[in-house]
Amino acid sequence: MTNTARTALVTGGASGLGAATAERLRNEGVEAITLDLAGADIEADVTDESALLRLAHDIGPVDILVNSAGIVGPNTPLLDTTPEQWHRVLNVNVIGTVNTMRAFVPGMRERGWGRVVNFASMAGKDGNPNLSVYSASKAAVIALTKSAGKELATSGVLVNVVTPAVIATPMNDSTSPEVLDHITGLIPMKRIGRPEEVAELVAFLASERVSFSTGAVYDISGGRATY
Repeated sequence: MTNTARTALVTGGASGLGAATAERLRNEGVEAITLDLAGADIEADVTDESALLRLAHDIGPVDILVNSAGIVGPNTPLLDTTPEQWHRVLNVNVIGTVNTMRAFVPGMRERGWGRVVNFASMAGKDGNPNLSVYSASKAAVIALTKSAGKELATSGVLVNVVTPAVIATPMNDSTSPEVLDHITGLIPMKRIGRPEEVAELVAFLASERVSFSTGAVYDISGGRATY
């Protein structure tokens, strides 16, 4: 089967990296369905596992799952954060990713082919100051991907994760200028990345061109990544 017969579900697909990824996949002939709280093909909450399980039944076979739904959370020092802030960010960024995988990956495994691309962040590797909640959530997504990649390694389902540096997306609109200046200054290319640059990498990882990579972390950081 070629990519022209594939169906993708892109969470967080109403804007930013999700929208750019959906557009790029469609250019390859993939039927890309976007899911978001509003403004997407399907309006749903990734934290609602029961709703996702119903969608998995209603949508039918999904071959490619792109988990780009996420929130930044508080721009504040760790000691000033609240339990509510931690629960909110982890529920979307981590549990939301778990929920979609639990809903859609079983079908991929049964059919013997699938691609899962999770979105983490350089913050999950480096730990950005005043973004401890977000950084911790993205570190969890990286570890989750590594575990799932090993578990599914002989199933035909490949699970990989991308770790962008700061990208020009609406999600960063609420990030304080000081934090943005700091994390942009860490990029040797001295610029913010573009959504379409990340989408190009995701399209590659979602394709049949990748066959011997799973549980891997793919940096797209303008040179920031050091490990």
